[in-house]
Amino acid sequence: MKLGVNIDHVATLRQARYRSKQVVMPWAEPDILEAARAVKRGGAHGLTAHLREDRRHIQDQDVWVLRRRGGLPLNLEMAASPEILKIALKVCPDEVCIVPERREEVTTEGGLDVLRGGRQLLKSVEALRKRGILVSLFIAPDLRQIRAASRSGAEFIELHTGAFAEARDAAGRRKELARLKRGVELAISLGLRVNAGHGINYSNIAWIRKLPALETLNIGHSIVCRALTFGLERAVRDMLGRMKGA
Repeated sequence: MKLGVNIDHVATLRQARYRSKQVVMPWAEPDILEAARAVKRGGAHGLTAHLREDRRHIQDQDVWVLRRRGGLPLNLEMAASPEILKIALKVCPDEVCIVPERREEVTTEGGLDVLRGGRQLLKSVEALRKRGILVSLFIAPDLRQIRAASRSGAEFIELHTGAFAEARDAAGRRKELARLKRGVELAISLGLRVNAGHGINYSNIAWIRKLPALETLNIGHSIVCRALTFGLERAVRDMLGRMKGA
């Protein structure tokens, strides 16, 4: 099981001071590239960044810098919009994860509705694959959505683990974990590769480790929070330590 570190919240902290700037100034702090280098030193296997349509954290310039100088494979999260698709096809990240996006949400709150994704979603998947980019769809562990994802042309799905992470007690957590397990098993049987992410932290990782056949966990908020106390490199190492044995 690999670890992809989402560094959106590093950019969130930077934009709290420099949000009016379209171009990231060299002195803007914290530095996304330095964060990426610390993530690499910590042993992570990849970087994840979400270029949102409203540019609330990651900026266009960040994507280019991470792709060219980040030192790790780049997973670009994006909505299936013509504007962001055009950028992705130019940057050519290693992987793209297509996610739902609403301007009013603080972070991505749910899975993609592949059943109703329509022509633009399929067009995005096809265009990205033609450029040699691996494509993942960020979806809830809903069996109908997984079947739809298998027909979309995407190689991967990333299962939204938010419902599991937000379960109020052990019984609720076990229920959601079983739901995730059924989703993984169906996806594998359909020829899909499976990642997971959203709300995974240093406590609930012990549960997530039990899921079979996951390739990558994409984790951001929890690692960046720990980094405020212990530093980013150690925070990444600590998470990898808790992933061992999966």
